[in-house]
Amino acid sequence: MPAEAATGAVFFDLDRTLMQGSSAFQFGRASYRAGLLSRRQLAADAWANIRFRLHGSTDQDTAALRDRVSASLKGTRVRELERLGADVLAGILPRLYPKMLAVAYAHQDAGRRTYIVTAAPQELAEVLARVLAFDGAIGSRYSESLDGVYTGRAGGVFAYREGKARAIRQLAVREGIDLAASYAYSDSESDLPMLRAVGHPVAVNPDQELARVAREEGWEVLRFERLGRWLKAATALAVATAAGGFGTAAVAARARPWSSRLAPARSRSRRGRATPRPTLRRG
Repeated sequence: MPAEAATGAVFFDLDRTLMQGSSAFQFGRASYRAGLLSRRQLAADAWANIRFRLHGSTDQDTAALRDRVSASLKGTRVRELERLGADVLAGILPRLYPKMLAVAYAHQDAGRRTYIVTAAPQELAEVLARVLAFDGAIGSRYSESLDGVYTGRAGGVFAYREGKARAIRQLAVREGIDLAASYAYSDSESDLPMLRAVGHPVAVNPDQELARVAREEGWEVLRFERLGRWLKAATALAVATAAGGFGTAAVAARARPWSSRLAPARSRSRRGRATPRPTLRRG
């Protein structure tokens, strides 16, 4: 085993890097089913998830998410949040990128430890890391808890921007990880501190700013997200279909007298009933 692999680690962002879309939306769906979130808020989260898949995250959106989650947890038992884990995972697991998992497992086979690093709740990050057989996870602590109940006051690590990089450095000190020999994978400009904390940064489904930095720095770029391209293709198809529909209608209107002359007249069967007139099939 190369010495670099033995001392290096690999850090994966979750949303749009390991999985399609936002884990926060899957958390919201599970919270709605458990009665912890309103239908209106769930709809807002659904729209935010689409925008996130198309454009990535913003500092404003992320800060608003943290504040909303922290406040919504007030009075909730820690055990209730933990029980959402199975439902949240049911939404996340089908959305994982198989190729990214293959990348992660190849790193493990080379002797590098693998970690999920996400702004999602620490409880969710740890469960997902265990299910995926990763070596650990770094997540956010959205609310303090007292006697097993969340207070609603934000507290602890918020794994976002410099918070991710700081958490990774602290982990490296505890675990003896050589960051210069380590890799980091992310989709967002907001994760530039994490990407620059390691020797081998990789951009995955990068937003516009990260794509620019990756080009300038010569970083590797991987692309798996297809929603943006699908929407563009769907829009083009809709326009073409509409234009083609008008043309087809015009052709059909002009062709109708012609097809009527070609269609044979209805004939009588032996029992005197009318038999259907065959229609002209056009490809």
